[in-house]
Amino acid sequence: MRPWEKYFRKVEPYVPGEQPKFEKMIKLNTNENPYPPSPEVEKVLREVNCDKLKMYPDPTSEVLVKALAERYQVKEEQVFVGVGSDDVLGMAFLTFFGSDKPILFPDITYSFYDVWAELFQIPYERPALDADFRIKKEDYYKENGGVVITNPNAPTSICENLDFLRDILEHNQDVVVIVDEAYIDFGGESALPLLKEYENLLVVQTFSKSRSMAGMRIGYAFGHPALIQAMNDVKYSYNSYTMDYLTLVTGVAALEDEAYFKENCDKIIATRQRTMERLRQLGFSFPDSKTNFLFATHKTVPAKELFEALRKEKIFVRYFDKPRIDNYLRITIGTDEEMDALIHFLENYLNGNTF
Repeated sequence: MRPWEKYFRKVEPYVPGEQPKFEKMIKLNTNENPYPPSPEVEKVLREVNCDKLKMYPDPTSEVLVKALAERYQVKEEQVFVGVGSDDVLGMAFLTFFGSDKPILFPDITYSFYDVWAELFQIPYERPALDADFRIKKEDYYKENGGVVITNPNAPTSICENLDFLRDILEHNQDVVVIVDEAYIDFGGESALPLLKEYENLLVVQTFSKSRSMAGMRIGYAFGHPALIQAMNDVKYSYNSYTMDYLTLVTGVAALEDEAYFKENCDKIIATRQRTMERLRQLGFSFPDSKTNFLFATHKTVPAKELFEALRKEKIFVRYFDKPRIDNYLRITIGTDEEMDALIHFLENYLNGNTF
């Protein structure tokens, strides 16, 4: 070891989903939307004033904040925006979790949470999900330094209702409770109405899934003005210009095309339900998904074997080599044609046919 390496902060980094670069493939591994962004986004990009790029963007992201406030019927001072929901969540961890008490989040959930906790030196505990992969709300009644709930949860796809979330909030009124809603637009019930009841609630969402803009990196949070102000104070303390000009104007364009947004969500939900039925016929089981993915296991064939077989055919799904979930595949919902190709391959593979 070099003498100066002993001062490095040691962390085990988050491993993002694989981004294969084949021209012909079926990519069902990172929960991207299979449909393009709104045509209004493309229109904005075609007409963008490149002269604007010589200037720094608005550090307050006012146009996007205002558009989000109008769309979700909240005040502008209740809105925070960041470079994807990862940036927003990381900022929230850094801002709100300064206690010496452990924060709480499930043992099976978004794997960035423990990475942030380690990076920011935040103590944490991970209460175990039950045998059906559901959160046991009683595990969150004890004293803690904050609570993080992904709803619907990932990778399990399970969504809890507002009464469940309200109960957790009732038992945690002296700490910040974060509800991460990356997948809420695919059939879940948002916690946004609870903002009127709980000043310590932060609701985080993203443009990456339902608005088809994973490549633009837009995340946002809603909360009491005191929460949002604190997050902005931290943001301005290390990077004032997190949102670039193109991101701001395309984000507004996407928000304004509500009809396209709803149409795409409905298409994905319909494809999901059809795919669930066909996979059941092949011997798969999974929780009732309220997301744009399925968390599937087969009754006889190991998940890792299926993962590797699919990969050879350039059909990419996600496999987690982790305790309790190492016999499950997370399968993103693609277009009808992509899901038909997946089913066709699985039918042949499970019937012993070779390719």
